[in-house]
Formats: sequence, C-alpha cells, structure tokens
Amino acid sequence: MSARAVVFAYHDVGDRCLRALVSHGWDVPLVLTHEPDPRETPWFASVAASAKELDIPVLMPATSDPPGLTRTVSQIRPDFIFSFYYRSLLAEPLLRTARRGALNMHGSLLPRFRGRSPVNWAILRGERHTGATLHHMVERADAGDIVDQLAVPILIDDDARQVMAKVTLAAETVLARNLTALAEGTAPRHPQDLNKGEYCGRRTPEDGRIDWRASARTIHDLVRAVAPPFPGAFTDVNDKRWWLHRTRLMPGQPVGAGVPRLYGEDGRCFIACVDGGVLELLAATTAEGSIDLRTLADQLARKPMPLR
Repeated sequence: MSARAVVFAYHDVGDRCLRALVSHGWDVPLVLTHEPDPRETPWFASVAASAKELDIPVLMPATSDPPGLTRTVSQIRPDFIFSFYYRSLLAEPLLRTARRGALNMHGSLLPRFRGRSPVNWAILRGERHTGATLHHMVERADAGDIVDQLAVPILIDDDARQVMAKVTLAAETVLARNLTALAEGTAPRHPQDLNKGEYCGRRTPEDGRIDWRASARTIHDLVRAVAPPFPGAFTDVNDKRWWLHRTRLMPGQPVGAGVPRLYGEDGRCFIACVDGGVLELLAATTAEGSIDLRTLADQLARKPMPLR
C-alpha cells in the first residue's frame, strides 16, 4: 500500500529517503529543497538533481515560508509531508495541509541532540552511539511523537563525515521499514520525554578554535567533529593559522600534566595535552596547503613547540 507525499529534503539523508519513497511506490508530486550554499563545499548529494532524475517537479524557495506555499501544497492534498534534513522549520499551517501526518527524519536518537548539527554535537560530546529518528512534526523543533529510530556506533576515530554516512543509512532503513505501516495507519507513536536530552544550536567556524586547556580526548573529539568537509579545528602557531584535520588518541600512560606542546618522535608528530594525554597529529594544513608532518617531526624532535 502506498500514499501521496510532498517532500522537503536536502543533503544525503534527503536524497536516500526520497529514493526510498519512490522505490516503495509512493506518489511524490512535489519536492522542495534548497539552492546550493556558495559558502559550502558540495560534498553531499543534490536532492534537486535526484528529483529531476526521478521526473518529480522541484521548488527551491528563497525563504523558509514563501507566500503561497501553503496554498500550493494544500492543493496537492498530500497524505503526508516529510522533511528529510530540510534546513528550515516548517510552519504549523503548512504541516496541517498533510491529511494524515507530517514527519521529520532527525539525525540523532531523540530526545538526545534535538536541534542543529546533531551528528557534529554527538561526536563533540564523546558519544559512542547516535542514529536516526523518524518523528511527527509539531510547532516545536524535534519534539513530536517518535515513530521509529535506529542506532549506529560512533567509533573512537570516526569523523563527522563517516558518522553522517552511517546516519544516512540508518535514516533510509528506518523510513523504508515504516512506509507500509504509515500508509495503512498502523505506525506506532511514542511521546518523547523532553526532560531528557537537549537542544543544540547552530555551529560556526569560530567554534572550531582549540582550547589547549582541554583534555586530550576533548580536543580529539573537536577535531573529528569538525574535520573536512566541515570548517575544521584550528589554532594559531607562531602567528600562523593551523587547521588540525585528523588526530589519534594514543593509548598508554599519560606523559605527565604540563604545558601543552608539539613534539616529534620517530618521524611522527605528537601533541602532549594539559591533562597528560597524548594525540598523534595525522593531518594538518595552513593557508599555504598541507603541512609536511615528517619534516615537522624532525624539527620538533630537536625543539618541541608550546601550544597556547
């Protein structure tokens, strides 16, 4: 059994969930997505291109609630509205145009990490799991009843792009396994306990600044949470901006607390952190390009560099 749905979608989650709907025979008469952001590196799938491939009309509104949108969607008479990683909150009048429900796919295990950038925040907080949650939309963001969710692991060295790939697969899986029940009206609804979890805000490039007073694990989590294609974790070394793109949390005994410093050993670069933990530096750049870590390690073996 299938139904009719208007889809608001963006990013890889939007692409895969749109394709899941079409693959399961749902009628999708309209897709809404965003114009590409010139400030971003286009590393994810284009929902507009996917909709064109699937021969579905596409709108790309310049604002979150353009004039006439509610009327346009209402005239389609959708059974459902879906929001799949769409970046704008859908207004209540628009949600009401869906005769049987308006649902969102969120990239966390709600009620944890409601709001913006849930994958990045989960890594930043050192979580070992996150996932995807299909839930009903209400006026408050990410607060509606949960239909289903699926967890994925976050490994100690996973960066945000790797975790995002896992969340995308989880989102596709959760949607696909609930489409029949949604169409038949038998899908479950579980109220969220909003006293658990938290709301997270939008992150900016400046949030990537490394605080060398933090522990090795905290710094490692920041590096991987904002690694490319995100803006990156950065610090200033001798009046030059360095972006640290990849680190490894070293096992073993701490080196002893003290002033954070870069040092070299056996052709490798390491960071001794204030808590005594050690990170291996595996990739870094400046405005001029990639840093040659082998050459840097030889220099640091002779003269370690303090970090502030």
